[in-house]
Formats: sequence, C-alpha cells, structure tokens
Amino acid sequence: METGDDLRFDHGDQTPERFKGLFTRLVAMTAVQTQRVASNALRTVEAHRDHFMVLAALAEFGPASQAALSGHTRIYKSDLVSVLNDLEDHGWVRRTPDSADKRRNVITITKNGETRLAELDRVLDRVNEHIMTPLTHYERAQLFGLLGRINAHLANPPDHA
Repeated sequence: METGDDLRFDHGDQTPERFKGLFTRLVAMTAVQTQRVASNALRTVEAHRDHFMVLAALAEFGPASQAALSGHTRIYKSDLVSVLNDLEDHGWVRRTPDSADKRRNVITITKNGETRLAELDRVLDRVNEHIMTPLTHYERAQLFGLLGRINAHLANPPDHA
C-alpha cells in the first residue's frame, strides 16, 4: 500500500524535473491523498463515500427511484443495490413500491438516516478543514473556482469535426 510519503508530489532531487511540471500528476496524487483521508475518516464511523452520496441525494432531492438515485450519485445501478441494502439494514433508508409502477421501488431517507447524514457531514467537514489547513479562506475559494473552471472546460470539449 502506498504511504503518504509515496504520494508526495516532490521528493526533491529524487523527482525528475519533468514530473514536477506535470499538472496531471499533481492533481492525481492530490486526489488519491484526499480520497484516502476521507475514506479513513468515514471508516472510523463505519461508513463509506457511497453511504454519504445516497443519503445526501435523498435529503436534497427527496424520495427517488433507484435509477434516479444512480443518476444523482453516479453510482452504478448494480453497485447501488448493495449500498441500499446496507443503508436499509441500518434503518437509514426505506424502500417502498412505487404507487405508479409496482415493479419499481421508491427510496426515502428516514429520520435515522437524516441523523446519520448529519454525522457524516460533520466527519467530512473535519476532513475538508484538515485538507485545506495550509490555505487561507481566500485561497480556498480561489482553488475551488479555478478547479471548477478547469473541470467545466474539460467536461465540454470543443467539437473537432
């Protein structure tokens, strides 16, 4: 398993200069480290990212079919079934037949699910604060803005036809 030291972008004289100039490498290594920090924090409360994503989507958008939830969360439908089983086993969501189409289920967050989501929010707020510690408030806003612009640009490539 990679350690924090393995994931450092720059190991001084041990890092080839060409590597230091690769934005893609820096972003990828940072993404791996931030995901590791978040996953470890969620694991301490016996949760994972998909739990948070489903509960957050249900809290924000309301009851939804599994297909709609898959669209909101970008969790594959086949993977979503096991996530929903886990959430339902803990009493955080409820599945009921859709009155308009009995072949389909509607997923609803429960009161216990709302409490769980608030707990996961607190965990992830601490993660974000830890990750962003070296940056000022202004730098944090600037970073979000810049990365958002890059992401939007890459998500909408120009037509090359």
